[in-house]
Amino acid sequence: MDTNEQRSTPNLITDLVNQLTNLLRTESRLLRAEFSEKLHQAGAGVAEAAAGAILLLAALLVLLQALVVGLANLGLGVGWASVIVGVVVALIGVMLLRRGTRNLQPSELTPERTLNQVRSDINTVKEQAS
Repeated sequence: MDTNEQRSTPNLITDLVNQLTNLLRTESRLLRAEFSEKLHQAGAGVAEAAAGAILLLAALLVLLQALVVGLANLGLGVGWASVIVGVVVALIGVMLLRRGTRNLQPSELTPERTLNQVRSDINTVKEQAS
């Protein structure tokens, strides 16, 4: 007889409960680690979005200054130089803001590794049960 066949039902149930408990502990550690990683990613996204917003504000100030100088000079001197600088700063701000908000999308914050591992564990349990 095989050793598995010699084990009693209570022993098998105890082993099953212990294995499931260990599995749940392991999965919860993985989930905590992945959430920590995603939280860090969200923090970086917020920082980039804030940096983008600050640069857009600076761009607005430069563009307003350029408008004032441009209107005062009514020529291509200092005013156009300020416009060019303002446009460049605005483009950089828009790029940072887009990147930051993209990193904050729910699809980017999903704990994918944990979900995949849980699905794999469920499939393994189903296979073992049948």
